Amino acid sequence: MILSFISSFDPYAWGVPMTMERGSMASLDSTLRKAPPGSWRQPELPEVIAMLNYRLDPVKTNAAAFLQHLTFKNDKVKSDVRRLKGIPSLVSLLDHPSKEVHHSACGALKNISYGRDQENKIAIKNCDGVPALTRLLRKTRDQDLTDTITGTLWNLSSHDSVKMEIVDHALHALADEVVVPHSGWEQASNGVESCKPRHLEWETALTNTAGCLRNVSSERSEARRKLRECTGLVDSLMYIVQSQINLKHVDNKLVENCVCLLRNLSYHVHREVPGCERFAETTPINQGPAPANKGGCFGSRKGKGKKDGDDGSGDQVDIPKRTTPAKGYELLFQPEVVRVYTSLLRESKNPSVLEAAAGAIQNLCAGRWTHGRYIRATVRLEKGLPMIAELLAHGNDRVVRAMSGALRNLSIDRRNCQLLGLHAVPHLVANLPGSQSQSGRILSEETVVSVLSTLTEVLGNSVEAAKTLRASQGIERLVLINKDGKRSEREVRGAGQVLQLIWAHKELRKPLEKDGWKKTDFMVNLSTTNGPSTRANGTYEDSTTPLLDRGRCARKKTFRQRLTPTFGNL
Repeated sequence: MILSFISSFDPYAWGVPMTMERGSMASLDSTLRKAPPGSWRQPELPEVIAMLNYRLDPVKTNAAAFLQHLTFKNDKVKSDVRRLKGIPSLVSLLDHPSKEVHHSACGALKNISYGRDQENKIAIKNCDGVPALTRLLRKTRDQDLTDTITGTLWNLSSHDSVKMEIVDHALHALADEVVVPHSGWEQASNGVESCKPRHLEWETALTNTAGCLRNVSSERSEARRKLRECTGLVDSLMYIVQSQINLKHVDNKLVENCVCLLRNLSYHVHREVPGCERFAETTPINQGPAPANKGGCFGSRKGKGKKDGDDGSGDQVDIPKRTTPAKGYELLFQPEVVRVYTSLLRESKNPSVLEAAAGAIQNLCAGRWTHGRYIRATVRLEKGLPMIAELLAHGNDRVVRAMSGALRNLSIDRRNCQLLGLHAVPHLVANLPGSQSQSGRILSEETVVSVLSTLTEVLGNSVEAAKTLRASQGIERLVLINKDGKRSEREVRGAGQVLQLIWAHKELRKPLEKDGWKKTDFMVNLSTTNGPSTRANGTYEDSTTPLLDRGRCARKKTFRQRLTPTFGNL
């Protein structure tokens, strides 16, 4: 049988153990046995592919299983299988009534779809691989096979041309057969408690499914709309994340994929959910005086440390109580969701989880809408402002950019802006080039521009915030950006905007001149048109729909923050 000559097939690595009954390949005798009985020759790849269409099921099973092993981490064999038209044959076997046949075929497709060779993914899509995988997912009750199907869909979902195919054909099956029944949400909502959360038993399938939906949710507004309106999906995702928070398991891939998906579904939520016009607010957001200071402290991320100022957590905020429980996509923007994200910011060490939690807050705080106003106030009440400010010192560039973006939209709230102007400015300044506090970190141009944009927002017209920036050696950092000749045009423009805000405070000019600064240090040419987009104090900037990394896709950038698509496991 084939097993007897695999060991001599050195170029190919084994993926997973394969067990067969002796004699299951007996039907291949006439094909493979050339010499005396017991002497076997190594089959050629075209022969193996031809066996996929053999009349006997054991031959099909073993040929597909052999291909699964040959394609494990071997890009050349994957390409050869595609070139020899093996993919349509494997896809056709997904509808085969034999469990052994479609299980082996699905395993081979999972390996072939893994990696950066986009042609393999396109080939699977072009022979209706996604609908075939969906049909198999609907009818199987086998956990291992469900893991393999969802892993294959996760691999396929990293390619743009396959994303809407998955949304249109597989979304409801993924929700109905995996996410909703195995998250534990339905049981919990019916009052059934389990000593072991159900989602832990199906963690692999749920991780694969959330990773797949995380990728497809980055495609377009239509994809996000369909995901938001998929019955039970958002409810189940929220339940999984909250359960993992309760268990203090907040760094694994399941949480990462779920939170990144929730972040993506929060993008443009104020424009895209049904009836969004009901929540629109037309009055300027920052009108009216800032509330008087209440109790509280602008403390550390873990809630410990010296009390160094007011954090606004004792403010009185009028947020109406709902008369009916929120469900579905409504859960995305309820004030209660803030506690989920601040818990992750407090407890997680996974940079992707931190980035996604901050990105979700940034998305929800975008726009002039009622729930955005509630979210901004709730973040303050939950002591989220100091958490986010402290995470500006994180060593990961993308995390720093996400925190900066969240603070920028949070500062639309006048009370938040007041607090951030006093307490977050030193953290922002520490991320400017040349700061000793950077401890060797090299931040990307995009992150530096984001920090400068946030500084522009939180400074606003506040002389106290400007004084804080001066005391934090921010002037030195800003002037350095403008004069060292090594920074980009966008960075120079952003630094110039902040410097002009500072010089606009006449009461600061004499102290600045005593420090040795001249008026010309604050006069920067802002006539270029290729700099960062700016906004007046009191408007907003959207964020965080994930797109492919710059090197992976030639598509025009549309959004400031992007998320590398995730790939499943072999």
